[in-house]
Amino acid sequence: MKKTLVLVLSLAAAALAQAAASSPTQFFSVMDVAAIAAMAFAAVGCAIAQGSAIGKAMEGMARQPEASGRIQGVLLIGLGFIESLAIYVLVIALILIFANPAASVITH
Repeated sequence: MKKTLVLVLSLAAAALAQAAASSPTQFFSVMDVAAIAAMAFAAVGCAIAQGSAIGKAMEGMARQPEASGRIQGVLLIGLGFIESLAIYVLVIALILIFANPAASVITH
């Protein structure tokens, strides 16, 4: 898994460098695709994590109904943390699209 991630990131870096060298328009279109891909991966990851957390909480409540209040509280806090990951990725994607720090370097 780590080797695949390193390969994908290195290919993305090479693509961004090539796009920056060719034209600013191509660089920003690559940034848009990167932002969309990041948001898609975050949404899928959060959906899987939330489904798993809710499923395990339901199993725990079915086994010990007397602990359902405590399980529910911990579940809601955990779901908040999971959802915050998607919000952080959304903020980073919006920064990449609208307020890219490399924009001034690329366009000049």
